[in-house]
Amino acid sequence: MTDSNTVVGESILIKGNLEGDEDLTVQGRIEGSINLNKTLIIEPSGVVKAEVMVANAVISGIMVGNISASDSVELTESGRMVGDIQAPRIIITEGALFKGRVDMGDLQIPRPTAQSKPSVASRPAYRPAPVATPAPRPVAPARATAKPAPSVVKSSPAQAKHGSKKHVGKNMHKKKKKVVVKKRR
Repeated sequence: MTDSNTVVGESILIKGNLEGDEDLTVQGRIEGSINLNKTLIIEPSGVVKAEVMVANAVISGIMVGNISASDSVELTESGRMVGDIQAPRIIITEGALFKGRVDMGDLQIPRPTAQSKPSVASRPAYRPAPVATPAPRPVAPARATAKPAPSVVKSSPAQAKHGSKKHVGKNMHKKKKKVVVKKRR
């Protein structure tokens, strides 16, 4: 059996569902869905707007939609993709643009069996002692500080005429009290 490759040329637009058992190279445009048992190759001139299920995919053009691969998905330097990728192996080359989510399958962590017990060597040899922290001190509620209300000084007609408020300002300064609040520690 020979490996065959179908090419969608640059001037071709396909709308609908594509299914097949051979490689597909897209230089033109496909809209709809693609279901292949082999490799999908999207050339830099290619645009695919579809839900895709393939064995492998190499994206050098534009891909809009979700892709699910049984083997791998590669997004090359010139590749642009918006959508989710689900595959056990994913390669995103520097320079590629991708917006979406990546799912590389279930994370399977080996569980210890009832027969195998952790050995002494696998336990940490040193455990730092818990550090005693002093109990927090109760904090006294802050006292409300009352600021003196600004006093309104009425100027005499003579002061208003000459714009002289020097004497009034000096007297006001002497009347202000400075309040300092110290917090208890």
